[in-house]
Parts: sequence; C-alpha cells; structure tokens
Amino acid sequence: MLDELEWRGLLAHSTDRDALREAFTAGPVRYYVGFDPTAPSLHMGNLVQLVTAMRLQQAGHVPYALVGGATGMIGDPRDSGERTLNSLDTVKDWVERVRAQIEPFLDFTGDRAATVVNNYDWTASLSTIDFLRDVGKHFPVNRMLAREVVRSRLESGISYTEFSYVLLQSMDFLNLYRDHGVTLQFGGSDQWGNLTGGVELIRRADGGHAHAFATPLVTKADGTKYGKTEGGALWLDAEMMSPYAFHQFWLNVEDEKAGELLRIFTFLPRAEIEELDRATREEPWRREAQRRLADEVTTLVHGAEETRQAKAAAAALFGGGDLSDLAPSTLRAALQGAGAATAPRGSTVVELLVAAGLASSKGEARRTVAEGGAYLNNERVGDPELVPGDADLLAGSWLVLRRGKKRIAGVELAS
Repeated sequence: MLDELEWRGLLAHSTDRDALREAFTAGPVRYYVGFDPTAPSLHMGNLVQLVTAMRLQQAGHVPYALVGGATGMIGDPRDSGERTLNSLDTVKDWVERVRAQIEPFLDFTGDRAATVVNNYDWTASLSTIDFLRDVGKHFPVNRMLAREVVRSRLESGISYTEFSYVLLQSMDFLNLYRDHGVTLQFGGSDQWGNLTGGVELIRRADGGHAHAFATPLVTKADGTKYGKTEGGALWLDAEMMSPYAFHQFWLNVEDEKAGELLRIFTFLPRAEIEELDRATREEPWRREAQRRLADEVTTLVHGAEETRQAKAAAAALFGGGDLSDLAPSTLRAALQGAGAATAPRGSTVVELLVAAGLASSKGEARRTVAEGGAYLNNERVGDPELVPGDADLLAGSWLVLRRGKKRIAGVELAS
C-alpha cells in the first residue's frame, strides 16, 4: 500500500514511514479523512482524499469518513484571512449535501465497510471547561504559534476561534481512536499541522500510537493551485459545475500534468499510465492521456452516461454528431461553456453571428455567409437573411452558430 501511494505521488509528508509500513502490513488499518462543509459542494482537493480513501479500502483497510458539522462552523484558518461564519442551518444543510457526495465513493458492505461520522455529535454537548481541561491542556501555545498559517496571520490578525481549530480536529482523531480504534488519519498537506496535532494528542492523552500522512496539493503547471476559492473551481456537484464542463477541464490539462493527474485520480494500472506518459512525450498532439483522464475521472464522479453525453456534446458542436440527440442539460452546459449570447426571436443569421461574437459587424457576417463559412446547427447557411424558426431550436430555445471549423457559440432566443 505504501509503495503504491509513493508511486502515485500521494505522500507529501508522513509520520514514521517504517511504522506506517508495518501497520499496513500487519492487517486492516482503521483510518479516517475529514471533510468540512464550508461550501455546498466538495471540490477537486477533496476528490484527492476521496480517491485515496478508496485506494486504502480496496487494499483491505477500513474507512471512516468524517463530515465536520462542528469544525465546519469555524473553518480551518487560511492565509487569505478570516472566514465568514455560516449559520447552523446552513452548515447542517451542507453537511447532508457533503455526506451524499461522499457515500458513492465508498463501500458500506462487508468486513471493511465504511462508516460516516459527524463531529458535531461529540462536540455539541462538550462543555468549555471539559474542552479546556481534556484537550487544551495538551497543546503548548508555542507549538500552535509555530504553525505556518498562524505565523502568516499574526500581523494581519487571527481570531481565537480559528486559532483553536487545531484542537477541535485533533479531538476528532482522539474520539475516533477511543471509540472506533482508528489509528490513521490523512489529508492534504495544508492540513499537516492538524494531522500531527491529533497524533500528538493521542500520545499525550492516552499514551497511544497513531499515524498520519498528507497528500500534496495539486497545482497547475505554473505552480498555482486549484481550489474552491480560485477562479474556475472544480466542483463535484453537477448543479455547480456541469459534467460537460467537468470533462472539458480534465481534457484540457497541460501535457506536463497529465501523467501526474492520471496517477492521483485514476485507478489505471502502472503499465497503462506509463504507456500514456510515453504517448504524451512522443505524440502530444493526440492528447491520449488527457482523453483517458477526462473519461476516467468524469465516470468516477458523474457516471458513464454523463461521460458519454459530455463526449457526444463536444463532438456534436463541431459537426461530429447530431445535436438533437443531446440531453437539454448537456447541450445548455456545452453552449454556455463555449460562449453564449442572447438574441430576440426573429433575428436573421447575420444578426445572430454578430450577437454571438462570431462577426464584428453585419458586413463581416454577410461576407462569412457568402464565403460558405457560416453554420447553423451544423448546417451551412447560404442565405444571410435566413430567420431560424421554432423547428430549428434545440433544448427549447438554443441555436448553435459556427464560423469555420473551430469558432462556435450558442445563442439563446429570448421568449
């Protein structure tokens, strides 16, 4: 298991590596990974943890997925500044949404059945005095101040609420250790201080021995990170990011990142990933690795049918399929991703080309039609004064405009 994690680039940090290897070898390990509901959906960073949890379970270990109904009320401190606190009702709603997103990734049957827990269950009734005596007593302030995120916030200011977050997450590990025999926690490398805080609390409070490891943060080729606070966040909720847009994201990753992402996010065997790496080096224009990556991850998150629809939509937009065969939701998502505009009913093709941004003027639009470069729903248009009718509408109100082979846009006709 440890060798597999290392090869896939999933071990940024860990507690004693030999002890962790021995634990994996000795028998089933009970492990946990936590997800704070600080947004209504999980995102790409959480997907790293979900897939890692799946790997461990498939190797025979026993998963506990923690939804942070309590820690989500606070939020882990971040470099950019203090979080806005969400209401209890909002967090409760997000807890259920996150729980529903987690469950399809894990197996809840058999002797390695997964368990989902909510830390609000053991935190809500805890008195302040008990918390300070039983947990706070074991945390030297100088160690808490040494955390990188705390140091970065000392000048700009950090509230006691966020400063104490590490105590709450560490208490989660202690409770799962005591009540369920959980001895391993993992998470992203930005959580390393919290992960080791839990290991240390188990040692100090109970004299127990526990393990932790951290996965690296997934970054773009230029070193900037993907995440829910960044533009173009990769949400797992289909209502927040369509399966089509999700598939397109993976399809368009940089060549130098394709192999890394295949290792992290897919279950393809080593030999196949190495062959895709070779293809990327030798024939990058074929984008074999990106296509396989997009198909595998979209199927994992959204299912095979949504993957088929996403691929069919991409092909159909450029004349490689029948637009009318696409599900309305997929078509709308594809057109919005390609660039969408609105126009009044009764508009001519020339007016639609201008509205869609495919021509800068009516004169340019007329020349495009005359030269045979204008397409409506993948059919070449010969009449610049053509007015599309109801029979031309897709998904109730949409038209697909194309100029040449590669420039496309969607136009939604106003009712």
